[in-house]
Amino acid sequence: MSRISDTGNAGSATGRAGEAAQQVGQNLRDLGGQVRDAAREKYEQLSGQANEYYEQSKEKAQEWEQGLESYVQEKPIQALLIAAGVGMLLGVLWKRS
Repeated sequence: MSRISDTGNAGSATGRAGEAAQQVGQNLRDLGGQVRDAAREKYEQLSGQANEYYEQSKEKAQEWEQGLESYVQEKPIQALLIAAGVGMLLGVLWKRS
């Protein structure tokens, strides 16, 4: 008779261990889902910021381009002399390298 009760206790312990393992597995799946959601949210936030910075820099570059064009149209000889001076300076620096 004692063997039957030992077998019953072992089966009960195995059942509890299985339930505990299932609970741990479910907890891990839930945690993985939370981590995935947090990562997706952070990615979307950083992606939005990167796009915003890109647009700001694009606008700034267009402003510089328009300013340079208007300067060249207003003072073409001065712009040509500046460009020639910069070209000569770069030529001298590259020749030394």
